[in-house]
Amino acid sequence: MNVIIFLLAASLLVAICFLVAFIWSARTGQFDDDYSPAQRIFFTETIENENN
Repeated sequence: MNVIIFLLAASLLVAICFLVAFIWSARTGQFDDDYSPAQRIFFTETIENENN
């Protein structure tokens, strides 16, 4: 029973660490990408039908 409690506490600690890291990265602008969305149209390739 003690092992289950230990594993539950350890998993909650890891989950909280990942949540804190995600919130920190979102607030500091790690996910902001101003360049790619505007330039994406120039780099996409269209799939053409090869039977033509």
